[in-house]
Amino acid sequence: MPYLKASGEHKSKPTQHSVKELQGMGISPNIIVLRVDEKITDDSIFTKIAHFCNVKPDCVIENLTLPILYEAPLMLEQKNLSSIVCRELGIQAPAPDLSEWASLVERIRHQSKTVKIGLVGKYVQLHDAYLSVAEALRHAGYALDARIDITWIDSETLTKENAEAILSPMDGLIVPGGFGGRGIEGMILTAKYAREHHIPYFGICLDMQIAVIEFARHAAGLKTANSREFDENALHKVIDFMPGQNDEIDKGGTLRLGKYPCNLKENTVIARCYGTREISERHRHRYEFANAYREALEQAGLCLSGLSPDGRLVETIELPKEDFFVGVQFHPEFKSRPNKPHPLFVGFIQAAIHEQHTAS
Repeated sequence: MPYLKASGEHKSKPTQHSVKELQGMGISPNIIVLRVDEKITDDSIFTKIAHFCNVKPDCVIENLTLPILYEAPLMLEQKNLSSIVCRELGIQAPAPDLSEWASLVERIRHQSKTVKIGLVGKYVQLHDAYLSVAEALRHAGYALDARIDITWIDSETLTKENAEAILSPMDGLIVPGGFGGRGIEGMILTAKYAREHHIPYFGICLDMQIAVIEFARHAAGLKTANSREFDENALHKVIDFMPGQNDEIDKGGTLRLGKYPCNLKENTVIARCYGTREISERHRHRYEFANAYREALEQAGLCLSGLSPDGRLVETIELPKEDFFVGVQFHPEFKSRPNKPHPLFVGFIQAAIHEQHTAS
């Protein structure tokens, strides 16, 4: 519902016209929720909308923009939304217990620490492109009494000359997934900087592959290491097609997509984060760690900390001597919740907090 600052009033006509259009298509709402940026102080607005839209007076509910997103369920419950929905649907249900949610909101309001995380990617101009990752970081912060201050870093702008100035202020570096070769060298610079300066690093999907390429080039001596996705003529394709694929077949439907199991190596950072050695996570990718380079990279110090149950696919990598330098082939952010943060994000933020204290 629009609010005119000049006159200090909400305008109900757009809502009335929208509902009229719905009714013209045979859709008659039982409840109308008004999205507003300013609190409605004139109760006659609710009465007017109820009358013209043919709903009960208490079925017009204000949904106010709040400073903390997760306050919204508490606000809507204060407006009796759940009891009204149950009444309109003829459902007999007890009142919801939102005590856990209220406790979460209180923790969010009173965070005592701030952690600076550099999120490095090629879609950072549109923050919503990495929304699930950003929220998963914040979820971990809620559990650890830490406000997450995200610095959005465009990987296309990172160079050897400016990497130190841009990356050194960060307590942790996270590089989310993506497709294609744009901005890749900036991501490789990020992985290299984190590895050499012992900064907590979390690479997701494509960026587990980035960490492998960086390690192969600068720690294992494979100077021309690359992914087939970026350079099909590379001498050392440490990231390549999945087993059974080749250049000739149609790869349109060959993404490894959905939930897959993974076995974690004992006494690794990732196993400690999960608290178990058997996990299942969601995937969306095509290229894999090339098995032909397993031995060479392990000998150089890379830990292949998670494998598919049959041992054919490398799912996670890490550097054993670091607090948190982890790359995963899957997307853990999809399973994070505000009251149940994903254990890998919790482990990453814990390491970033430790890094902050060590640096200070």
